[in-house]
Amino acid sequence: MAKGERKKAYRGRAGRMQGGRGSGKASSGHVRLWGRHPVEAALKNPERSHRKLWATREGIASLDGELPQDFPVEYADGHDLARLVAGDAPHQGLVLECEPLADRYLEDVIDGSGRPILVLDQVTDPHNVGAILRSAAAFDAAAIVTQDRHAPPESGVVAKSASGALETVPWIRVVNLARALDELANHDFWRIGLTGAAEMTLAKALPAGPVALVLGAEGAGMRANIESHCDALASLPISEAIESLNVSNAAAISLYAIVTR
Repeated sequence: MAKGERKKAYRGRAGRMQGGRGSGKASSGHVRLWGRHPVEAALKNPERSHRKLWATREGIASLDGELPQDFPVEYADGHDLARLVAGDAPHQGLVLECEPLADRYLEDVIDGSGRPILVLDQVTDPHNVGAILRSAAAFDAAAIVTQDRHAPPESGVVAKSASGALETVPWIRVVNLARALDELANHDFWRIGLTGAAEMTLAKALPAGPVALVLGAEGAGMRANIESHCDALASLPISEAIESLNVSNAAAISLYAIVTR
């Protein structure tokens, strides 16, 4: 859909609805998003079910698109909106409560396109996961994969760090990460684990075919069992002046190397 058509499809007269103020937490089972890019992307996502939008009039005016005529909006000032979000989060006059995205599965994203897939082993910081989603969108990765028990939940913090990419990059949650890596190998993905201890650089480890890039948590790195499910271990050739890169920075650099090989 063209940008002008999106504007016609989304901007309608937002009606005021009555409702109490929140406490910084979404209702049970729901997700609360804030900030222009996350909220705008969620509103445009046909797979996202929305419950309510709290907004300033300036926030509504900033949206690139129009709300349906009967969309539930409650106007509020910035101080009231600050009570609906975590800490001092920059809400930019927009707070959206919605349903979580539906579960996605690995077979849904293995499409033969050759696009890379990012596998995150116990990366639990929501800011890092959000930043990795943003890089995944920028470099057209097919998905990110995490283990359900060792990853942050879908949240406003993840969405804000992802700057809209939470709505566009599939986030696959699996019970067993090693089994997911086996499934990727069965579909001809070359599994490269990124670790500073590896002697081979990422450039030398890259194959001609599709890549599943595996990144571990900062500090602990990949678990031994996950390393054993990689076809190769590789490092980024960084200066000795710094010990390591933030995992989200390493993901962005690695994705650039993969798509420009």
